[in-house]
Amino acid sequence: MAKTDHVELPGGIQVPILYEDRGVIALDKPAGWMLGPEDEEHARRNLHLALMAGIEEGAWWARCRNLRFIRFVHRLDAPTTGILLMVKSQGAIRPYTELFASREVEKTYLAVTEGVPTEERWRCQLPLGPVPEEPGKHRVDKIEGKEADTGFVRLETRGTRALVEAHPHTGRTHQIRLHLRAAACPVVGDYLYGDPDPAGMALRAVALRYRDPFSGKPVRIRANDLEFRRRFGFGPAAPGASAVPGAGGAQIPKTAAPIDAKNKPASPAPTGPRPAIKPDARPRRP
Repeated sequence: MAKTDHVELPGGIQVPILYEDRGVIALDKPAGWMLGPEDEEHARRNLHLALMAGIEEGAWWARCRNLRFIRFVHRLDAPTTGILLMVKSQGAIRPYTELFASREVEKTYLAVTEGVPTEERWRCQLPLGPVPEEPGKHRVDKIEGKEADTGFVRLETRGTRALVEAHPHTGRTHQIRLHLRAAACPVVGDYLYGDPDPAGMALRAVALRYRDPFSGKPVRIRANDLEFRRRFGFGPAAPGASAVPGAGGAQIPKTAAPIDAKNKPASPAPTGPRPAIKPDARPRRP
C-alpha cells in the first residue's frame, strides 16, 4: 500500500512529511499551528488535535500507515516553521522525550534578524524565565531564570538584516528569540519581542540529528530552506556554505549521511564544551 508523502489538516492543508520510520514521523510544520493548550479556545489551530482527529476519522494519510496514535516530543512556537518530530506509539514517548531532555538531539534553526550581529560566531548563555505579570512572555532573568545555551553563526547580511544559524543546546521557551533580542538583533516578525512583519516570523527549524534510541542508528533530518530564504530577502545557500547540525555550526562528517530524509518545499504562510545543565523532561519551544 503506497503511503502519502503528507498529512492533511482541516481545510485541505497538506503538511509535507520530511522523514518517517517505524517509531517516528517528522512533519514540516506550517506557521500558525500551535501544540498546546488543548482547550476549546485553542482547538481550531491546535496541530496535535487536528492530527488526532484525522486518525479518528479515518483520513487516508493515517489509514495507509495503519496509524492509531501520534504525539509530539518537543515543541515549536505557533509562528515557527520547520521540523517537528512526532512519535507513532505510546511506547516511544519516553525514549524520545528523554533524547531531547538529555540534549542528545542536535538542532539547527535559521533566523533572519532585524539588525546585523557584530560577531560572526558567538554563544549566548543568559538564563531565561517567565514574565510574571505577562503570561506567555519570557525574559532574560539572571536571578531566578533557568540556564540556557545557544550557539549562533552569522551566515549572510542584506542591508540591515542578517541570516543567522542557531544551535540551541538547551530547550527553554522562546530561547532563540530571546537570545537574539539580547544581542540587539530580534527575529524579524517576532510580535512578542520585536515588531510584526507581513511575511511572518523569520524562524525555521531546518535540521535535526540524533541516534535512534531503539536501534542506535544515526538519523539526520533536513527541511528545505529555499522558500524561507527568498521570503525574507536572501538567496539560495552557496554549495558547502551552510553549516549542518553541531555545536556552534560544526559540520557533520561525510560518513553521517541522511537516512531516508526528504528535502521538500516548505509549507507557506561556538564551539567548546557545553556547560552541565540539569535536564528538563518537559518539551520546550525555541
